[in-house]
Amino acid sequence: MTTTQRTPGRGGRRAPLPLALAATLLLGGCSLLPGDEDEESVDPAAVAAARGFLTDWAAGGYDRAAARTDSPEAAARTLRNFTEGLDITRSRLAPERADTVKDGARVPFGARLTVRGLGVWSYRSAVTVRRADPEGKGWVVHWELPLVHPRLSDRAKFGLEREETSTPTVLDAGGEPLGLATAPSLPVALSLAPGKGAARGEIRLVDRATGEKLRVEKHFGPRGTPHKERRTTLDAALQSAAEKSLAARAEGKNAGLVALRISDGRVLAVANNPATGFNRALLGRYAPGSTMKVLTSAALIEKKAVAPGDSVPCPKYLTVGKRFHNVETSEIPGASFRDDFTHSCNTAFISLRERLADDELTSFASSRFGVGQEWHTGVPTFDGKVPAPGDDTEKAAAVFGQGRTEANPLVMASVTATAVSGRFHQPYVVPGAGEKATARTSPLSANTVTQLRTLMRATVTEGTATVLRDLPGEVGAKTGSAEVTEEGEANGWMVAYRGDVAVAVVVEEGGHGSESAGPVTRDLLAAVPD
Repeated sequence: MTTTQRTPGRGGRRAPLPLALAATLLLGGCSLLPGDEDEESVDPAAVAAARGFLTDWAAGGYDRAAARTDSPEAAARTLRNFTEGLDITRSRLAPERADTVKDGARVPFGARLTVRGLGVWSYRSAVTVRRADPEGKGWVVHWELPLVHPRLSDRAKFGLEREETSTPTVLDAGGEPLGLATAPSLPVALSLAPGKGAARGEIRLVDRATGEKLRVEKHFGPRGTPHKERRTTLDAALQSAAEKSLAARAEGKNAGLVALRISDGRVLAVANNPATGFNRALLGRYAPGSTMKVLTSAALIEKKAVAPGDSVPCPKYLTVGKRFHNVETSEIPGASFRDDFTHSCNTAFISLRERLADDELTSFASSRFGVGQEWHTGVPTFDGKVPAPGDDTEKAAAVFGQGRTEANPLVMASVTATAVSGRFHQPYVVPGAGEKATARTSPLSANTVTQLRTLMRATVTEGTATVLRDLPGEVGAKTGSAEVTEEGEANGWMVAYRGDVAVAVVVEEGGHGSESAGPVTRDLLAAVPD
């Protein structure tokens, strides 16, 4: 068989474009996208003139672009006013296949213009090029207003109208406003900060003489009337106590707090320090440290793998792939499991790891406590992670809340509420959000709940949480110190309950949870009605 080789040219098959020519040309934050190069009947110089104009315009070189036109002064003024007046931060102009027209050529193009803080405005227009002189030497862009946009004319121009955004008024569970002066954490905690996710605006075509709106060319943001109020499940007294305590007792450290109602999961307070910083309370990803022992204990007790009175030694060190130790390398001679819990012995819990299957803590956290499932709280949240360990060392770390386990005050307040009630109630901040709950869990046994409450109560009366001992009523707690680095100070944790309220507090680099998170927890629980 004979193969005929064709020479590129008119009527011939063209070789593929080099990859470099097919890539997007980036210019000063703007870009020009190449179109079809196969414009066989159009003078390549005419196409180059049109593309040069678009390249300069896209790059913000208005004077350079205007110099390529037959009306440089008017072109430069219009391009600058159009871009700056509509607050366009990036222009992407994509030339398409050129066509011949009378006395020249026409190059259509697609425009994608980014309007600051609102979004992208897309449309199509075209550049017309003509001979620069009667002798046919060179090409020049024919300047006309519709080149910029087909509806731009001597009678009509475009204007940008932004809708003023303001933080909605936050209402507590009773429908009363929560003032930002006393609850400064709420805009960030509830994702209500102005301009975040709900910016609105319009590009309008208006009459140049009267300013009358002729049409809406582009609408940005959600339609309809914006919500001026945001109803929540928050309790005004507890929210105020949380804000004041973090500001006064966190000693300038990053911290987060969540309190919720045990019986139904309603979030009663959510606060961060600093109030306008990262939303640690709901979106943080921390190792929960020894507060995780509440969940681990539930898994062990539920399967009758251990009981509070059982002897479980608490040595200073235990090696499982690496050397683990207790806080300040403490030990408890002749320890029972009750002693190990109330005084937070890491090595004792590590020694019990073999009584749980490798993935048992992961499945138990999800199936009983809802951790790692998707929650619908009404605001953005991170809902915890207890991954299956990759080896025995990771499993040893997981049982006392280190390794790859991640949580935040919302997750640990929920863990506490589940432990002392026996049933997971999905937390929620916005009324009605709980009705969309998809997490599926099974309850803990009554025996497990009774033992967990007893252990947490003993932690307050004689263990590491005695900072809460003078509070009236049944108060239970668990402290934690979660290591972040070998050299740095540990994060301080405390989870606790009083009446129908569960609370969790984390203080970054706070060290002992009893000393850093303890006073904040006490202030919050002291505000719970007797």
